[in-house]
Amino acid sequence: MENKVYNFELSLDWELLDLVIQIDRFDASWNSLEKIQGEKLIHLKSIATIQSVGASTRIEGSKLTDNDVEKLLKKIDISKFADRDSQEVAGYFNVLDLILKEYVSIELAEREIKNLHNLLLKVSSKDDWHRGNYKQHANAVAANFPDGSKQIIFRTTEPGIATEEEMRKLFKWHHEEKEVHALIKIAAFVYDFLSIHPFQDGNGRMSRLLTTLLLLKEGYDWIQYVSLEHEFENNKKRYYLALRICQAQRPNEDITEWISFFLSSLINVQKKLEAKLVVNQKTKALSPKVRQIHEFITLHPGCRSGEMAEALNMPNPSVKNRLQELLELDLIIRHGKGRGVNYEVK
Repeated sequence: MENKVYNFELSLDWELLDLVIQIDRFDASWNSLEKIQGEKLIHLKSIATIQSVGASTRIEGSKLTDNDVEKLLKKIDISKFADRDSQEVAGYFNVLDLILKEYVSIELAEREIKNLHNLLLKVSSKDDWHRGNYKQHANAVAANFPDGSKQIIFRTTEPGIATEEEMRKLFKWHHEEKEVHALIKIAAFVYDFLSIHPFQDGNGRMSRLLTTLLLLKEGYDWIQYVSLEHEFENNKKRYYLALRICQAQRPNEDITEWISFFLSSLINVQKKLEAKLVVNQKTKALSPKVRQIHEFITLHPGCRSGEMAEALNMPNPSVKNRLQELLELDLIIRHGKGRGVNYEVK
C-alpha cells in the first residue's frame, strides 16, 4: 500500500502495520504493569537515564562509558566541565531530565525547541555563538575516514530563510495532521528534523531528545524506563544506513526504510523492558545486600567481585557468596576464569 506522509512516500505493508500493532498492544497493557512494578520502576528509570545519556553522546563521538557517565552525574551540581565529552553528557542529562519531568507542559514549538537546544549546549562556552538559534552556516553531513579525509554524504537544508521555512512547515504539519498514526508521525517528524539539520551543532542529540519528548506526549510513558538511545547505539550502522538510504532520494523521498528501523527499535526496547520487569519480580525476594550487588552489576556490566566489594564496602568473600546466589537464581552471567572473572545481568 502506497501512502503519503507529509512530504514523503511510505510503503505501508502488513509488516509495518504489525510492528505498530505490537507496540500499541504493549502500551495498552502498560498501566497494569506499572501498578504491579510500583517503586521498582524508579530504579529502572535511573538506569535508563544513564544509558540514554551515555549512548546518545557516544553516537556523536564521546568516549565516556556508562560507568563514567554515572560518576559524572552524581556530581553534576557541583562540577565544572572542561572537556567536550563531559560537557555533552551534562547538557544531554539536563535536557533529558527536564523532558522527563515537564514533558506535559513543553510545547512542540520553535521557541521551545530552541530553548532546549540552548540548554543542551549551555555548559559549553565554545557554543555560545550559536546555541539556541538556527544554523548560520551550511552543515552537510560528512563521513570521516581514518586518513583524515571527509566525504559529503548528504547536503542538509541551507541556512537562513530555507531552514526557517522548512522548520515552520514541519511544526505546522505535526500540529495539523490528525489521521497519521502517532508512531508514524513521530518517526517522520524526527526524520525531517535530521534532514533539515536546523542547528549548527547538536542535531543528532536533539533528534533523540525530541523522540523521547514526542513519545511521552503521545502517551507512551514506558519509554522513560528503557533506553531507546542505547538501542540506536547498538545498531548504529543500521541507524545511519536507514537515514542515508532515504535522504539520498530527497526531496519527496520514500522513508519506508527509516520507519521500519524506528518501529523495530521500539519493539526491541519493549522486549528489553519486559525482560527487566520479569527480573524485577524475581529480585523482590532478594535480601537487601544481594539486591544491592545485582543493581551494581546492572549499572556496571563486566565488573569483578573486587570492584563490587570496594564500591559497596563489603568483604570480598561475602560478595562472592552473594554472587553465587544470583548465579543460582539465573539472574546474572559469569564470564572468564581466575582473576578475569566478571559479571553481567542476564
